[in-house]
Amino acid sequence: MVNSLALDSAFAALADPTRRAILARLAAAERTVGELARPLPMSLPGVSKHLRILENAGLVARTVEGRVHRLRLVPAALEPAQDWIARHRAFWEARFDALALYRAEPAEIPGGERGAPKPRRRRKRLGTGATPRRRKRRDRS
Repeated sequence: MVNSLALDSAFAALADPTRRAILARLAAAERTVGELARPLPMSLPGVSKHLRILENAGLVARTVEGRVHRLRLVPAALEPAQDWIARHRAFWEARFDALALYRAEPAEIPGGERGAPKPRRRRKRLGTGATPRRRKRRDRS
């Protein structure tokens, strides 16, 4: 079973376009915080908040050399999300294949024809659509 906390934090980290851009740059090579912040339209503290979220999700690892902070991508942290997506993709592809088979023309169905559709039952109408009123009981004392 997939660790729910790791999965949630990975998806939460990937939900922001700024963090996805940072991960894309880190996929190419290890970079410093300044190199990652330079092309982004925000302050260095804003970039640091995004980096902290990526670190907490385990997607990024930081090494400190004096005053220089280097970051690198940790691809193994994406495995829970990748496994979850693969499981759900297989489920939905099977469901869509079954739907396509159901919607296919009878001649396209392997092994025979689809049976005739069942007749629909008609519902009884209750008049104006309102719920029926109950009669009030008389108190017989």
